[in-house]
Amino acid sequence: MKRRHFIKNASLTGIGLVASSAAMGCKDPSEEKIEKTVMKQTKTPSPIAICTWRFTEANATAGKALKAGKAALDAAIAGVEVEEENLKNTTVGKGGAPDREGNVTLDACVMNSDGNCGSVVYVATITKVAALARTVMEETPHVMLAGAGAEEFAYSQGFQKETLLTEASKEAWHAWLKTSEYKPIINIENHDTIGMLTLDHNGDIAGACSSSGLSYKMKGRVGDSPIIGSGLFVDNEIGGAVATGMGEEIIKTVGSFLIVELMRNGLSPQAACEEAVRRIVSKNEAYTDFQVAYIAMNKAGETGAYCIHEGFTMMKYQNDHNEAIAVDFYHKK
Repeated sequence: MKRRHFIKNASLTGIGLVASSAAMGCKDPSEEKIEKTVMKQTKTPSPIAICTWRFTEANATAGKALKAGKAALDAAIAGVEVEEENLKNTTVGKGGAPDREGNVTLDACVMNSDGNCGSVVYVATITKVAALARTVMEETPHVMLAGAGAEEFAYSQGFQKETLLTEASKEAWHAWLKTSEYKPIINIENHDTIGMLTLDHNGDIAGACSSSGLSYKMKGRVGDSPIIGSGLFVDNEIGGAVATGMGEEIIKTVGSFLIVELMRNGLSPQAACEEAVRRIVSKNEAYTDFQVAYIAMNKAGETGAYCIHEGFTMMKYQNDHNEAIAVDFYHKK
């Protein structure tokens, strides 16, 4: 079943539920005036690509794709693929650090300007998982596929089966086994998800998020990166946000969705990111032991970023300029 038919059927079911509620004495929905919040955009800004961490080449690739006229999601996926294929990056794609049993598993999600999304989790044989997440979005009636099911679907769509554990990652895993100490280190290569937001010539926003997850995680662990609303959320009428850092904490507050909703209510991307971080630190006294960072962009092309600890960097590409921006942080010693 194609997605459009699936959504249509679901919509008809929803209409039936509304009608039943009205019949039982609820207020007639037709009597209520529904107002839609839309970010005012006096003119479309020049295309922008932003991403988490100092992924310079990835962000430049996305920015150049936007300049060439590519749509926002095309550019975002092209950007994250740079790191998915980068064997030196131990936190994204092929060459990522394995779990405690020595298996590399990847997670990713995408969201387009129409509000559609796709996600894959626990993928052990495919490198380009952001592109696979898009294929789930476009070619299935589902949002998320996991593990062997996601891999079998990938093969049917022409994705090539690969071995994701490199010799370098295997050696690092063997060294880790000597102590088997599981203690994520703030701002060290153990949770540097690549999250990317792009705004194209049409003023449309899309995003992609890809990660191999925490180094030496428990078998089966999935973080925030493939979770729509946590690792990534886009509302093309308002803006978008992506997250990186300790996924378990990001999931608890549905951080990326929270940021977009705060922007919907008038906050700037910067103020919204700051509030999302405050939500986390106010609920967890152990925030000094982990990093969480957010980046965001609204329809006007304004951007923002904030994190718990010093050391997080955001990349921004606009007008042929690719800039690394040191991000302000909450925990000032």
